[in-house]
Amino acid sequence: MEKILEIIKQLSGDVSQETINKFLGDTVTKIWKEYIMDIETVIKNKVDSLKITIPNASVNKEYKTEVPFQIDDISEYCVEGLEDTGLTIDKNENGFIISGTPTKSGTFPLVIKYRHEVSLLGKNLERKIDLIINPDPRSLWKDLPVAPDIEYPKENTQVQYIKVPSKDGTSRKDIAAASKRGRSHANEGKPRDDDFKLYHNDENDWYVIAVADGAGSAKYSREGSRIACEIAVNHCINELKNSENFEENIAQYNLFKDDSEAEARKYVGDDIYKIVGNAAFLAHKEIDKVADEKGVPSKLYATTLLLAIAKKFEFGWFVATFWVGDGAICLYSEDNNGEQPQSILMGVPDEGEFSGQTRFLTMPDIFKDSTSLYKRLRFKIVNDFTALFLMTDGVSDPWFETDSNLNNPEKWKAFYKEIQDNKEHPVLLEDDNEETAQQLLYWLDFWSPGNHDDRTIAILY
Repeated sequence: MEKILEIIKQLSGDVSQETINKFLGDTVTKIWKEYIMDIETVIKNKVDSLKITIPNASVNKEYKTEVPFQIDDISEYCVEGLEDTGLTIDKNENGFIISGTPTKSGTFPLVIKYRHEVSLLGKNLERKIDLIINPDPRSLWKDLPVAPDIEYPKENTQVQYIKVPSKDGTSRKDIAAASKRGRSHANEGKPRDDDFKLYHNDENDWYVIAVADGAGSAKYSREGSRIACEIAVNHCINELKNSENFEENIAQYNLFKDDSEAEARKYVGDDIYKIVGNAAFLAHKEIDKVADEKGVPSKLYATTLLLAIAKKFEFGWFVATFWVGDGAICLYSEDNNGEQPQSILMGVPDEGEFSGQTRFLTMPDIFKDSTSLYKRLRFKIVNDFTALFLMTDGVSDPWFETDSNLNNPEKWKAFYKEIQDNKEHPVLLEDDNEETAQQLLYWLDFWSPGNHDDRTIAILY
């Protein structure tokens, strides 16, 4: 600097010291600023070229991600932009961590403010990175009311609980059922298409359960499912009022099934055909009649039907079923003395001509001959069971997904546990719990991506 001053004095002649000082000050300031700008440009390029990827978050879903941010010569930095989102930012030796449970959705620009160690006046540089918080999928679904003048009105929910009082000091199984309009229907203001009906004869202890799923593509399927349950259960009720001969045949079957199972089955099979098979057939005919009176095809009332009758004898439980369509009927027995759980699928889910289709009660070929009907009938005697499940595919699809899983006892064990241990809406499947049906209704609100159909489940337990 002294050398520069000597040179300037020699060249400047009579220029005042004040002018020289100003020149020097301006020149040094300019050079220094250019030097700082060069340094900041280098450091900014480093920061801007740093590969930073922040995964999307979702509202109401716990979130945590670590963002690497290590640049030499940066004296300090901070991250802003997530205020009031439910997320927090904490720095560590590798960078910073974003964590928490988001409370709002949107695109939020994170601003990383940093400074080079030689920056003047604490000037901050910035890099912006967007964090996307997706909305909770549940919040996107609408819950629109059904038009008040719709034909065949139906409530959006249905619950029923039948408490079967103890007999001779021995508790007896109760029945609970719940049905809920699916999110896809609520989103479009459409009615619930599922239905069910329960019955218990307090005198002879026969149980009757029906569950039906009206086809979503059929205009009047909600009425078809109601008719199916109503007619089928009522027929069983009437047939089981005088069940002495039927019960005697069941007892004879139990005695001789190990000697000549095929012959022993005949009489019980004929009774099941008369009671359960005819119940389904009469429901089919009633739907045909209603459709004919209205002057429309019966397929507009298309519905599945799952039907079961059950009674406890001295030698065990007798259960008989009819099954047309998808969904599931399962006789489940929990672990006993260290033995593995047992599940008996009381039928086979139907598949239509194309993938994703099913068979319906309204299809004429279901009842074209006795052989076709017999294929849909099942009966079984077991010592005891934990639960008899009847459910529409709105429940079976999200929990079991495949026919293979429907036949897997471990899957049913997990399902039974899930119902009772659900974190949000547990169901107490215990004797005389009169809240069971309402608890089942709450449980049916479970979230399963891609599964938003009507949901109906009935449990004898």
